Amino acid sequence: MSTRWYPVYQKGGPQLRVFLPNFWLKLVRPTHEQPPNVVQFACSMQMTKHDVKNYLEKIYNIKCIDVRTRIHMTKTRKDPGKGYVVKDDDIKYAYIVLPKGESFKFPDLFKEEDKQAESDHEKAIKEAKKGYQEFLDKNKNRPSLPGWFTV
Repeated sequence: MSTRWYPVYQKGGPQLRVFLPNFWLKLVRPTHEQPPNVVQFACSMQMTKHDVKNYLEKIYNIKCIDVRTRIHMTKTRKDPGKGYVVKDDDIKYAYIVLPKGESFKFPDLFKEEDKQAESDHEKAIKEAKKGYQEFLDKNKNRPSLPGWFTV
């Protein structure tokens, strides 16, 4: 289904209409543990189960055994600036079941970089804890003086 306006067809003129669907799929990492042959997609609200299945089979040549959809209702909140009630757009999720022998696993893209960044972060935290403990040890015998009043 498309919401775009097309020019009116005139007899004898060139074909001006182009089919541009508003369908899209986005692969998302599931929040809960799923079997290895289940893949989760966020999709447009207009897509039905049959549309999702045809989309994956025709465009990406992915065989689908079963398609299940759900609509995630987002929160209603109060706008911090104006003060009126705002509701975020709802999200439609499609769960695709692949054939028995196939499975999907998200690739680990940042193996070494994440480990290095994590170790640097841990070193900074340890140094901060060490400095705070030294500050406490230096000021433990002066309970009535503020911490900034040190020599």
